[in-house]
Amino acid sequence: MAVSSIAAFFTVSFLLILVPGADWAYTITAGLRDRSVVPAVGGLMLGYVGLTAVVVAGVAAVVAQTPGVLTALTALGAGYLVWLGVTTFAGAKDAGAPQVDEAGAEGPGARSRVLKGAGVSGLNPKALLLYVALLPQFADQHGHWPLALQIGLLGLLHMCTAGAVYLGVGSLARTVLRARPTAARVITRLSGAVMVVLGALLLVEQLPH
Repeated sequence: MAVSSIAAFFTVSFLLILVPGADWAYTITAGLRDRSVVPAVGGLMLGYVGLTAVVVAGVAAVVAQTPGVLTALTALGAGYLVWLGVTTFAGAKDAGAPQVDEAGAEGPGARSRVLKGAGVSGLNPKALLLYVALLPQFADQHGHWPLALQIGLLGLLHMCTAGAVYLGVGSLARTVLRARPTAARVITRLSGAVMVVLGALLLVEQLPH
């Protein structure tokens, strides 16, 4: 696999990660509300692992060639974003206060953050676009490496890059805003509103014209 292809994919991947969206909103909210941002970011990475597995299995090619399936997945992801945005907005009053359950940070609350994160990234239309439409284009169909291995490595590269960025974003939000409850509530409400708006716009785009 050519180094130039890896570098080109990394550039596209990094630029897409830097564009604020649902992943950013979820990470910032986790930084403000959770004892640790790791479960939330870990969930986002789990979603990317699932998308990579789908592409490696060849399902992405079928999805890309079947507009109805892609539309359904996009609508599902949009609906999930709206729901998550509403619950985030409603819980903004607790922003800045760590949520601790009886089992501690790694108890049911942490598992819930992981599952929500996996849903955010796994159903995120931006991630679907990257994995289903763009990622296979950077693999060398006639290269010496198996195609599945190339796609798996590119997916891993995106996952690691996103993980590093989101850990930084969540930690920065935690450090800067935790001591400012009012600002934390405003940012949390803004994050929830962003997810609702993104989801609503995507749902509108799926309506028949």
